[in-house]
Amino acid sequence: MSRPIGPSQLIIHKGKGNKDRVVPISEKTITMLRNYFVAYKPVTWLFEGQKVGKPYSESSFDKVFDQAVARAKIVRHVTPHCLRHSYATHLLEAGTDLRYIQELLGHQSSKTTEIYTHVTDNGLKKIKSPFDDLFE
Repeated sequence: MSRPIGPSQLIIHKGKGNKDRVVPISEKTITMLRNYFVAYKPVTWLFEGQKVGKPYSESSFDKVFDQAVARAKIVRHVTPHCLRHSYATHLLEAGTDLRYIQELLGHQSSKTTEIYTHVTDNGLKKIKSPFDDLFE
């Protein structure tokens, strides 16, 4: 279960690897979740299944995820874990320090987090050398 701990933070209890961690959450997401909560009035879980007090099932999530992938016209094989990978990659490309990403993902070893660094090679191509401006 998760609960907000600050204006834009959320604590995830027993997330991946059965670990607790604090993650940022956008104001837009908070607004959407509040609207969802008012509309569906969950009792125990934020995302409940068809039976009150029961969590939304993994198989139901997988079906919704697959439908979203199809609607987005994504042709390559995509899994829910790709969302985690994309999140880390976008953070890294936005300049977030690898140590913060390690903490957000709950990795014990920085070596695990470093797998995301190879993905951002395209970002390296966009870096302008400060020497380019020396002779203008």
